[in-house]
Amino acid sequence: MKARLPQGMGGGGAANLQQLARQAQKMQEQMEQMEQITTELEAKEYTAAAGGGAVSATVTGKMEVKNIDIKPEVIDPDDAEMLGDLVAAAVNEALRAAANEKEEKLGAISGGMSLPGIL
Repeated sequence: MKARLPQGMGGGGAANLQQLARQAQKMQEQMEQMEQITTELEAKEYTAAAGGGAVSATVTGKMEVKNIDIKPEVIDPDDAEMLGDLVAAAVNEALRAAANEKEEKLGAISGGMSLPGIL
């Protein structure tokens, strides 16, 4: 008894192998591009402000907080909660900017395909 391949599979032999090799080469080039862009993005810094510039936060492309700048006039010992809210807002906005740029640049290469651990 002979095994059968599903319809549309098989046949073509060398032509299919060449096509597969071209696809593998293209994927390898895309992965190299993505690695290069990821390295560039991780080296970048993103800054965002909250409270009309009273608090600003700088994060790296690695999604790490690098700096938080608080203007002295916004420090009110009786309203620490507001200061905490401003810091959180500034940090979240800076992180959002970093994530959006990463998604935009890597999405253009991957054709919108999500690759776990990369996107």
